[in-house]
Amino acid sequence: MRRVILNLPALLVVLAATPLAAQPDETGEVTTTITFFKMFFMTKDLIGQILIAVLVISSALTLGYVLKLANAYRRSSLLPQDLYDKLGRHLSDKKFPDALKEASDNSTYLGKLVSGAMREAPSGYGAMERALEEVSDAETSVMLRPIEYLNVVGNIAPMVGLLGTVYGMIVAFQTLVSQGRPEPAELAAGISTALVTTLWGLVVAIPALAGYALIRNKVDALSAEGLVMAEQLLRPFKPRGRNKAGDDA
Repeated sequence: MRRVILNLPALLVVLAATPLAAQPDETGEVTTTITFFKMFFMTKDLIGQILIAVLVISSALTLGYVLKLANAYRRSSLLPQDLYDKLGRHLSDKKFPDALKEASDNSTYLGKLVSGAMREAPSGYGAMERALEEVSDAETSVMLRPIEYLNVVGNIAPMVGLLGTVYGMIVAFQTLVSQGRPEPAELAAGISTALVTTLWGLVVAIPALAGYALIRNKVDALSAEGLVMAEQLLRPFKPRGRNKAGDDA
């Protein structure tokens, strides 16, 4: 993933210089080559250029932020298997202080769950279960909060693109009104602004909303899995007669 990010600028430079179409002159001969950059970035209107620049920068930042969150919310980062194994050995050997220290020194989601629950051990297993749920809710909220920015960007970006669309169409119609029968090239500036800003608004919004949905679902799944793992680790604290009494009832 890091290699892809480092090679992304070079890829964009090559893509921007790639010819997509040829523009003929009056004699039919090709005089101008339309590149990716000219087609999707260039407009003669200053306000259109500003809107496109804002959307292009937002697109790059959004993609980087999605990759950052995806890397941060990995299973190995939230629920490290080595921590689970260490805590399992300590609790199986009744080394409760060692298990509490190991969990407290670890800042992962699993470590916070186990340490929060074990601190309530003197109050009984019921208090440990309540603490486990409270810590899970609090930590899940902390993890979900940064993801909400993607939702905000995904909803605002199309509005910015729509702003450019409306502005471009206004420019085109004003040209039509002021000149009566303008040349097609004179109308094309406003229409180009309208279409290109719409395009870049969608380019920003689609990865943002897709990343928001995927990463949020991933966090929800990992938080539920972490609860199950923590409950398995805390089984030595569970009263032996509890299950039997519940079955008889």
